[in-house]
Amino acid sequence: MPCDVKWEFNLKRRDQKIFCGKRGFMRPEIYLFGDSITEASFCDGGWGASLAHHFSRTVDLVLRGYSGYNTRWALEVIEKVFPEVSRGGGAPLAVTVFFGANDACLPDRCSAFQHVPIHEYKQNLHSIVSFLKKRWPTTLVLLITPPPIDEEGRLRNPYVENPMGLPERTNEAAGAYAKACVDVAGECGGPVVDIWTKMQHISDWPRICLSDGLHLTQSGNKIVFEEVVARLREEGISLETLLVDLPHIAEIDPNDPLKSFS
Repeated sequence: MPCDVKWEFNLKRRDQKIFCGKRGFMRPEIYLFGDSITEASFCDGGWGASLAHHFSRTVDLVLRGYSGYNTRWALEVIEKVFPEVSRGGGAPLAVTVFFGANDACLPDRCSAFQHVPIHEYKQNLHSIVSFLKKRWPTTLVLLITPPPIDEEGRLRNPYVENPMGLPERTNEAAGAYAKACVDVAGECGGPVVDIWTKMQHISDWPRICLSDGLHLTQSGNKIVFEEVVARLREEGISLETLLVDLPHIAEIDPNDPLKSFS
């Protein structure tokens, strides 16, 4: 299913810097939209907190994470999450869209109420991308796949009563949804971070990357952070292309400090 809106990302540049009007006027924003892995991303060592630190003084990171949500629920609330006028008054630089871990819950297990069939998951991702691109045509939309699943970890750390004694998620199912996410990015011509594949390149990834069979350890968060930074850089969003909002201390004349702010 092709996207009805192709992803285009155009930056106004001045001296190879992303330019959002006069320096000091406002910082651009990057929104993080997703489920609990996004909601928890500002915890100690989280990938969102690391992004905020990485882009300090150049970009405001805006967290829009909703624990337990799937793409069906995300579409129900997307108008409230992204009002027509953003916090800064302009289009954000980028939005990460990080759903699929809950869509991939198995339909016959204890978290079946979160399950979304894979064909609908793809349609929902298309709809989310189309909504964002229609609202903000110049905004980069970066998809992130669900992570791999450690089924033994899920059995040790159930979220709800599990009388069947079976994991509510499997790595096989998560992989199918990850592939669907990658496919949507390809159909729309946009970037994607495939953490399902990336994390499994690491020896002993269930212990190193996942805290409970699904959510991320600090090492897992670091992988997401590094992959997101790399994809943003490939799309022209990096510290080298962003203006700081106010002068650095090194730019302030000790003999006439206030001159630097005029």
